[in-house]
Amino acid sequence: MNRLKQTSKKTITIDKGEGFKKLKFKGYEIGSLPSLFAFKWDENDEKEGITEWFNYKGLTYIQE
Repeated sequence: MNRLKQTSKKTITIDKGEGFKKLKFKGYEIGSLPSLFAFKWDENDEKEGITEWFNYKGLTYIQE
């Protein structure tokens, strides 16, 4: 079972159980998301971006 623990106002740790590592996530407000958030497409150059996130209590969390 996954356990979610809020370690600070903008940090969450998810523990997936014994034998798994803990995953750390940092929360962002919608106006302060990193520039790599989501996929960016250009005709000449395709760039990878952050495509996995979740929303919780008004913040968007991205894995550190």
